[in-house]
Amino acid sequence: MNKNAKIYLAGHRGLVGSAIYENLKSKGYTNIVMRTHIELDLANQLEVAKFFSAEKPEYVFLAAAKVGGIVANNVYRADFIYENMMIQNNVIHQSYLHNVKKLLFLGSTCIYPKNAPQPMKEDSLLTDTLEYTNESYAIAKIAGIKMCESYNLQYGTNFISVMPTNLYGPNDNFDLEKSHVLPALIRKIHLAKLLSESKFEEVVKDVGVKNIEEAKAYLNTFGVVENNVEIWGSGKPKREFLWSEDMADASVFIMENRNFSDTYVDGEKEIRNTHINIGTGKDVSIKELAEMIKDVVGFKGNLVFNTEKPDGTMRKLTDVTKLNGLGWKHTIELEEGIKRLYNWYINN
Repeated sequence: MNKNAKIYLAGHRGLVGSAIYENLKSKGYTNIVMRTHIELDLANQLEVAKFFSAEKPEYVFLAAAKVGGIVANNVYRADFIYENMMIQNNVIHQSYLHNVKKLLFLGSTCIYPKNAPQPMKEDSLLTDTLEYTNESYAIAKIAGIKMCESYNLQYGTNFISVMPTNLYGPNDNFDLEKSHVLPALIRKIHLAKLLSESKFEEVVKDVGVKNIEEAKAYLNTFGVVENNVEIWGSGKPKREFLWSEDMADASVFIMENRNFSDTYVDGEKEIRNTHINIGTGKDVSIKELAEMIKDVVGFKGNLVFNTEKPDGTMRKLTDVTKLNGLGWKHTIELEEGIKRLYNWYINN
């Protein structure tokens, strides 16, 4: 990519998008086009078509998506499949129509079967049943992968799909109902610590209510009290986590240095599973994660695991052999990342 090339970054306010923006800026890219949801509804076909006709971007990072944790994915199933498919269909198709040189489509490792062999290789895609709670989101992302592959094979486009593992970092979502496990645990454990230290003004400010009684009642619905933090499930499931700024660096690296032709073996009769896992290749149990966060936050109370709540998939670890072979490896380890994110949260 030329430093002056016009780059459209879809989803620039999100966890990944904001990190990609900072990465691009740090590397000297000066012509980055962005739109908020109010300015451009990516689920609206006509609006997206008008945008591409007017702006004519040369490169596209498709980081826009409707995302959420286990609760949101399970409850808002129709929203997750409809909105994500509309966004990616519109952006990918318009990128083809307007001769975009290269597009990077960001998905998620939830595309893999619930019981996929661990660590999960790219060729595990579509080999078994998906995890039920995030099935709608996963199907949308699988459709995006196949759309990129199909346009490449039929039209000769250069659209690459990357599947990041669980991400965390600056500008994360800390909403107690809709956030992913790591930021949710940071906020819950932080608030429990404030309650145990009788720092009620800080609790009220954080929660955004009128008084401590309202705050306590609200937090109690999420299992947060003075000396206890409830965590869904047994704590036994294992998860992999990648610092969002590492993910951004991997994304820009691939856009700068790799093409669709690098994602499969030349001469293959059937070209499939061309997507690239982005992760660390390391995982920890939810219990280990919670204990790590508890130590970083300095909470002295108890972690209570509610085994009546679902665990989700017992293990989700990516095989990053393909990624490492393409020349990129992560730099931020989990404990360091938790410290950075906790500092970001209390300062923002």
